[in-house]
Amino acid sequence: MLVGNGTVVNFYEDGVKLLKEHAVYIEANKIKEVGPFSALKKEYGKDDFIDAKGMFIMPGNICTHTHFYGAFARGMALKGEAPKNFVEILQKLWWKLDLALTNEDSYYSALVCLLEAIKSGTTTVIDHHASPNSISGSLDYIAKAVKETGISASLCYEVTDRNGEKGTIEGIKENVRFAKLCKENKHKNISAMMGLHASLTLSDATLDLCANEMKNLGLGSHIHVAEDKADVEDSKRRCGKRVVTRLLKHGILNEKSIAAHCVHVSDEEIELLKEHRVSVVHNPESNMNNAVGVAPVSKMLSKGVMLGLGTDGMTLDMFKEMRCAYLLHKLYENDPRALSAPDLLRVAYVNNRKIAERITGRKTGLITNGAEADIILVNYKPYTPINESNFPWHFVFGIDGSMVDTTISNGKVLMQNREIKVLDEDSIVKKAIELSESAWTRV
Repeated sequence: MLVGNGTVVNFYEDGVKLLKEHAVYIEANKIKEVGPFSALKKEYGKDDFIDAKGMFIMPGNICTHTHFYGAFARGMALKGEAPKNFVEILQKLWWKLDLALTNEDSYYSALVCLLEAIKSGTTTVIDHHASPNSISGSLDYIAKAVKETGISASLCYEVTDRNGEKGTIEGIKENVRFAKLCKENKHKNISAMMGLHASLTLSDATLDLCANEMKNLGLGSHIHVAEDKADVEDSKRRCGKRVVTRLLKHGILNEKSIAAHCVHVSDEEIELLKEHRVSVVHNPESNMNNAVGVAPVSKMLSKGVMLGLGTDGMTLDMFKEMRCAYLLHKLYENDPRALSAPDLLRVAYVNNRKIAERITGRKTGLITNGAEADIILVNYKPYTPINESNFPWHFVFGIDGSMVDTTISNGKVLMQNREIKVLDEDSIVKKAIELSESAWTRV
């Protein structure tokens, strides 16, 4: 398949590269060749052709931390007084919703999120799941949804002690079972991690059990780290150490791990995260919504931490999250130079693709020979001059998810001309409304 007659956009450490009047030739699920449109049209003219019509041909977006199951929280009324802090948000919202979820709920909440991902050009997602009353097999239901859409994902189940020893062990077993299936390639384009909730809901014994399985299977962990001050305070009470130090002591963080949030980390912890090559994922919309604080992004970047961008279940539209991050840090640091547009694109594209490759082994997020064919067409029509130097600011102030015209993942066209090709959106939404309404009655 040839995708051409547009401008190929790539994101590198040293900036953005634009290749005007170029094309991408896809063979099976890989990019075989990138070159001038006229030359590739001549060579591959008899193959299927998608005319970019002058649009930007960009790598598919990557979301390095989200929660599909959070979709069913949208619009849900809470009983009693509104939560006044993060712990109460967990207790009154998330820890009630996840208990209500069935495997069918998990499947449909994943589907609606994946529809949003396709429509906004996200082709790789790293998810963190919880459904304490439907643990066994839950990751297979989510994997089924992922495979039906055609995108790529890394999945895990959230281990926690808050529902008793039986739930803890079952959660670990679900991660292990699913990881073994992925290693046997039973779930194509899907990989696994060891999911854990957070230090504040995990005993030393549980951390050790998880670390042992991680070592046996060569897995990284996916865990919330110092999202709120309560996590730090709990860790100090337990062992006199801060969260990152505690998790490292028990072997939970390694070069394949994701430490989500890291809002309340010390300078020493930042050095440890860098030293142990742990990937940190920033989730600005969620942090603002939960009023937990703002992660020290500029400091982590200056220290060389591998910092990526996720959404924590707020959205699958990475364009929204990028703009939020760009604006937040200027206000937070009281400095308009904070998290510049080029720095933002390095986080969201260069770092996210490195994180995804560490975890999934897939070469994605770059339009180059041999990479996975994860490509989007973006119908942005600038009304001022655009070039490699000013593209980052065009990106931040001009581009949004509604401009994604076509989404291709693993060489398969998932959406074209804004029309979903792989799923029946209306029937999925109708069923999701029915299931979420039922789930709310159990909250």
